[in-house]
Amino acid sequence: MDVVWFVVLAAFIFCIGAAGVLSRRNPLVILLCLELMLNAGNLALVAFSRMVGNREGQVFALIVMVVAACEVVVGLGLIVAMYRRRLPIDVDEVKELRG
Repeated sequence: MDVVWFVVLAAFIFCIGAAGVLSRRNPLVILLCLELMLNAGNLALVAFSRMVGNREGQVFALIVMVVAACEVVVGLGLIVAMYRRRLPIDVDEVKELRG
C-alpha cells in the first residue's frame, strides 16, 4: 500500500477529532477527541517512518502514546474531582478550578 493512503486516513481521523473538540462541551468527549487527534498523528509518524525506512518515527510514536496515557490519567482525575465536588461538568460553565 502506498503511504498516501495512510496519510489521508490520518488526516481524516484528525479532522474528526478536531471537529469533536470544537463542537462538544463534555470534557470526557473532548479528551476522547484529543486522543483521536494524537492517534492520527501517530499513524502519520509511523507511515512516514515506514516510507523513509527507519524506526525513529515509530519510537517517537511510542513516546507520544506514553504522554497521551498520562494526559488521560490527569484528565480523568480532574473530571472525577469535579464530579465529587458537584461542580458543573459542562466546559463552558467551568471558568476556573478552585481547590
